[in-house]
Amino acid sequence: MAYGTLRAFLKALEKEGDLRRIRVEVDPYLEIGEITDRVNKAGGPALLFENVRGSSMPLAMNVFGTDRRMLKALGLKSYQEIGDKIGGLLKPELPQGFSGLREAFGKLGSVAHIPPKKVSDAPCQEVVLKGDEVDLDTIPALHTWPQDGGAFFNLGLTHTKDPETGVRNLGLYRLQRHDKRTIGMHWQIHKDSRNHYQVAARRGERLPVAIAFGCPPAVTYASTAPLPGDIDEYLFAGFVQGKRVEMVDCQTVPLQVPAEAEVVLEGWLEPGVMRDEGPFGDHTGFYTPMEPFPALTIDCVTMRAKPMLQSIVVGRPPTEDGPLGKATERFFLPLLKIIVPDIVDYDLPEAGGFHNCAIVSIDKKYPKHAQKVMHAIWGAHMMSLTKLIVVVDADCDVHDYQEVAWRAFGNVDYARDLSVVEGPVDHLDHSSYQQFWGGKAGIDATRKLPEEGYTRDGGWPEMVASDPATAARVTRRWKQYGL
Repeated sequence: MAYGTLRAFLKALEKEGDLRRIRVEVDPYLEIGEITDRVNKAGGPALLFENVRGSSMPLAMNVFGTDRRMLKALGLKSYQEIGDKIGGLLKPELPQGFSGLREAFGKLGSVAHIPPKKVSDAPCQEVVLKGDEVDLDTIPALHTWPQDGGAFFNLGLTHTKDPETGVRNLGLYRLQRHDKRTIGMHWQIHKDSRNHYQVAARRGERLPVAIAFGCPPAVTYASTAPLPGDIDEYLFAGFVQGKRVEMVDCQTVPLQVPAEAEVVLEGWLEPGVMRDEGPFGDHTGFYTPMEPFPALTIDCVTMRAKPMLQSIVVGRPPTEDGPLGKATERFFLPLLKIIVPDIVDYDLPEAGGFHNCAIVSIDKKYPKHAQKVMHAIWGAHMMSLTKLIVVVDADCDVHDYQEVAWRAFGNVDYARDLSVVEGPVDHLDHSSYQQFWGGKAGIDATRKLPEEGYTRDGGWPEMVASDPATAARVTRRWKQYGL
């Protein structure tokens, strides 16, 4: 079972010696970011900064910074557990597309334990501040990198709903603190919350927004998952943690937030109210430039009596994004196979920002099978943003980068096996020569068939491998060799 609160998880980590308390005063301007980045890259523990300059709130960092902690937070022994559970829902009848996941959930006898549950009293509303009582400067925001355009909240879970359908969305977006009552909403072009804002603006309406910090781990993870707009992130969070997420009505906006959150910001976005946001040292490892984004006025802050905040440092990998991204890679393999059933396995390298590169293995059956898979992936929901796809045979371990490199570097005729196309790219992609779209490549690193034009004598050669009988004999005698 996943941990039901951030506090319970931190307590368990401290008991195991996997959390360190920093009691000396630390500066949210550059210092906390530098400390956290060093500890994360060294594979170190979660951190709880108890004395943050300018705030009375402790700040939890690097909470999901290792695979061990990520799995522990979600109550898992391996990422494959959830992948297998999702895969089990999709059999024997595979639903059509991602939206079929909702119907698949309905097959569970325990479905009543998954949807969120409304409660009337919540720890996150023990303290309520409204109007002029609101002061965002008392909540620790991080200025992580020298050229950042200001201080940012990096792990605020943003709640909106479609003004026409009422379907809610939970997303994770960076939030720049402009002043005591205003934050910038970095809603990229492909994000659901941006679509909600545009619908409201077209209707001449303001959009209600609620931002929750320090949520139960499964909820925080669900906010990062690339779910289609018609699947409720709270349904998915309940599925992951094995129990319903308790929700409470906000004080001033018609939205619900997790009852066990630490801090919640509530406000309304007026149509057309924009402010310059950024620059920001992002997960790409580069600064994203200043752009105008919607500016949210905070009318109400609710919190626990003694709240803490949770945040994250992003930048050049590896960072805390790594375990979060790996969880998504493993969880969503069964869903990707619905759209592209040819896939045996895949890997999304952290060095590629996860969505920029995909290594895919297939059981090749016919000429240009690899190219078919490439184009299918480029048409699969958020996988459309993938810039590089490397397709290998099923006998290649996609998680062994040395093996993949051996296949892709020296066993490819790039005049024939390289596909170059154009399509949508991430909003944050600085390498494309114009924003939002650019070049993509697919590398066919599979064995080539005669029907694909590989007509050299003898056909595609066999890979070097040990004689099985000799290998078994050497294994039996290994101790005799004194090695």
